[in-house]
Amino acid sequence: MTKQRYIMSFTAGGLFHRESVKLALLHQEHKDWSALRTIATSDNLLQTRTLSTLKRLCREIISRLKTLSTGELDFLLHATPQEQGYILWLAVCRRHRFIAEFAIEVLRERYITLKTDLSYEDFDSFFNRKSEWHDELDSIRPATRNKLRQVLFRMLREADLLTADNAINPVMLSVGLLEVISHGGSQDVSLFPTVESDLRGIPK
Repeated sequence: MTKQRYIMSFTAGGLFHRESVKLALLHQEHKDWSALRTIATSDNLLQTRTLSTLKRLCREIISRLKTLSTGELDFLLHATPQEQGYILWLAVCRRHRFIAEFAIEVLRERYITLKTDLSYEDFDSFFNRKSEWHDELDSIRPATRNKLRQVLFRMLREADLLTADNAINPVMLSVGLLEVISHGGSQDVSLFPTVESDLRGIPK
């Protein structure tokens, strides 16, 4: 059976916190992703220097936001900055299965086994392991691979899941956030460095 290919289009930028909230707010007004893309590009809403960069960022951010439910999008607009980071990390993981598997198999696994740090070597080991099953990873050049690693660690820091010196930040998800993401089941909660008690009551 052929495995689903990874989407590895996250080499530019990071979590895009400010930009994502801005586009989510605009979507709340128009309720149309196509219209949102048109408005964002015509008005240079993200204030990029070139049109090609603007289109690429809009495409990536909108693809992430589209993974969120109406309730999650609404929560994003009214949450604290920290919880916004958590929601955006959830969206990144839903968009990019490679990142989701890294979050579950490496980030959370290290946390629950009392390993408090995360290193580039952990990423390299994970990448090599996955490349045995995904040919698309073998075709990635070393420079691009390094960029993917750099951006992933940047997103982890921007989501407040990792400190500047690569220590894992434990996450205590609020009741409100747990309720809004509960439709995704325990898989979504497992994307965070959490303790088992955070999974209780979440549907399988």
